[in-house]
Amino acid sequence: MQLIINGKPRYFDDAILSVANLVSTLSLEGKRLAIERNGEIVPRSKFVETSLADGDKLEIVGAVGGG
Repeated sequence: MQLIINGKPRYFDDAILSVANLVSTLSLEGKRLAIERNGEIVPRSKFVETSLADGDKLEIVGAVGGG
């Protein structure tokens, strides 16, 4: 499966079936993230049920704190 993540193609085995699986595969669990799939924001509460398909375009942004 090919996904476009932040403008770059990435290849995964077909086990990446949901946004939640992708977050886990990328070791991003527990981080403050905003994820957009094909132009639509995916609420964190929908990560498990939001399926991914070959060619999906994702933007993943992490919150950065500072002061």
